[in-house]
Amino acid sequence: MSQLKQLITNDMKLALKAQDKSALKAIRMIFGAIKQKEIDERIDLDDTQVMAVIQKMVKQRKDSISQFSDAGRTDLVEVEEAELSIINNYMPKQLSEAEIEAAVDKAISDSGADSMKDMGKLMGILKGQLDGQADMGLVSQLIKSKLS
Repeated sequence: MSQLKQLITNDMKLALKAQDKSALKAIRMIFGAIKQKEIDERIDLDDTQVMAVIQKMVKQRKDSISQFSDAGRTDLVEVEEAELSIINNYMPKQLSEAEIEAAVDKAISDSGADSMKDMGKLMGILKGQLDGQADMGLVSQLIKSKLS
């Protein structure tokens, strides 16, 4: 069992013992998504694959928060934000905007990128370096602003 999956399992047990219903619900949701992926693909997920599942859940929550905010559903926004805060506990430390910008600048200078044609190449380089530590949407915006 991957270390991350073991951590999630242990946290689920702790939340159950502490009778923390909101944390337990979010952790069970994470664990359920991991189990579903394992069953669908008939494999045991490693830490990288578990992190991909968690990243997808973070993105889903952010999208939901945006849509619920636009619809004026603050009650649902609060639920999604609570789940997101618990899910984020399993994400690696996020880089600051300055650190992301430095990584983008370095990738541009290292690759010799000089136009929007190089966008895909830069995103490929940076995805490997920043995956899980940065919002790739922000990375994309930074690249576009620097290359245009």
